[in-house]
Amino acid sequence: MEHTDRRHFLKTSLVAGAATLILPRSLFAGKAGSLVQIAQIGCGRMGTGDYQGTMEQYDLCRIVAVCDLDSKRAGIAKNSITQFYQKKGESQVDIKVYHDYKEVLARPDIDAVIVSVPDHQHAVVAISAILAGKDVYVQKPMTYTIEEAKALRTVVRAKNRILQTGSQQRSENPFPNFRIASEAVRNGRIGELKTVKIGIGLDKLKGVKPVAQTPPSTFDYDRWLGPAPEQPYIEDRVHPQDSISGRPGWITTEDFGLGMITNWGAHHIDIAQWAMGMELSGPVSIDAKAGFMKDDVWTVHDTYHVELIYPNKVQVILDEKFPNGISFEGTEGQVFCSRGAAKVTASDGNGKAGDEIKALSASKESILSSRIGPEGKIWMPSPNHYRNWLESIISRKDPIAPVDQGARSMTTCGLSWIGMKLNRKLRWDPVKEQFINDSEANAMRWRKARKPEYDVHQIMKNAGFKYKA
Repeated sequence: MEHTDRRHFLKTSLVAGAATLILPRSLFAGKAGSLVQIAQIGCGRMGTGDYQGTMEQYDLCRIVAVCDLDSKRAGIAKNSITQFYQKKGESQVDIKVYHDYKEVLARPDIDAVIVSVPDHQHAVVAISAILAGKDVYVQKPMTYTIEEAKALRTVVRAKNRILQTGSQQRSENPFPNFRIASEAVRNGRIGELKTVKIGIGLDKLKGVKPVAQTPPSTFDYDRWLGPAPEQPYIEDRVHPQDSISGRPGWITTEDFGLGMITNWGAHHIDIAQWAMGMELSGPVSIDAKAGFMKDDVWTVHDTYHVELIYPNKVQVILDEKFPNGISFEGTEGQVFCSRGAAKVTASDGNGKAGDEIKALSASKESILSSRIGPEGKIWMPSPNHYRNWLESIISRKDPIAPVDQGARSMTTCGLSWIGMKLNRKLRWDPVKEQFINDSEANAMRWRKARKPEYDVHQIMKNAGFKYKA
């Protein structure tokens, strides 16, 4: 059920007189019921950060359930959330634990879900949640394939739901530098933009041969595989059993995640397209080369060089030799933005060893300090990414990282990966969202699901969408 802004509701109720009103659940359920009721789906490394960041906004929301296919991780999440509310003075805290996300979506009292499952499951869970009437926060990259991104975009808009992509570099806390730099570029502070150089870090071989193992009794490996190809369980390709914070192996296993091009690439390409005014478009030319891991438990690309040309003639270059961050080069100056020494987690790579990466710099001080007037492009206020999502749920207005732009960011990452795999120059039509005269490349925009229940196109058709990939 959709929410109504409280002030709007009170104003409406005063003028309605004796007219019958259908009251949203959140407005008549008392103080606790006025909060956005949330379930966390996926309780690993990123999921932990997501529910922790969300429950800090306790004046707007309440986490009431957790779900994970690893019962150990679900239990840790329940205990962590319970302790948080207990520290706020509550004596009775009821956090439900679920194994199957479909049971979560069946609860009518849950308004929204946070989807922090591995990349290959993003689309299946997020689309199912939208169809169940939930608002969604989904980790980046928004989906695993280009066609999944289009499907998710389609269903979000059709069902009028709110979706926030986990592109937290668009929000002020903790990364204001990306907003400052991209806003300056968008408003012409470096003159005409010519080139964007992006570093996204470098994955390295695990140095271990793949050896099949028996899945732990606490972990539902078959459901975890979901749409991915059938294969034996290998802990190094899934997630560590002894740690929540350790970097999971699925990030570096191509059947589950596409490597740095979607891991850090989803963040930096998103900001680059935002700054360029291309957040609802994409490149017209892709020229990519990469080396892929061999004879190792991990399988993603390591070395890479990608050159993209956009409709506005701007060239975007990604290379493993660049520091982790984004450099914008124009006719009247240059600006660089990054997370500095910050990492997503302690186990993430952040550029070359020994790099001292500045968080924000420019060729001249005025690029960053000059005021943008009312005629300029100024980003939406967003002090906190999770709070921005919650406020959007209440207002029913798009958040700072909406579905349309998240889909385009993922698409550009996917285009780069396809170029890496085919090792030849490709042409792309960002309006029709398809490769030009290239059936082999177009076939790589999606992947056949292992089982029909995980096929997002079939899920869409079952829901009544006349969808064709």
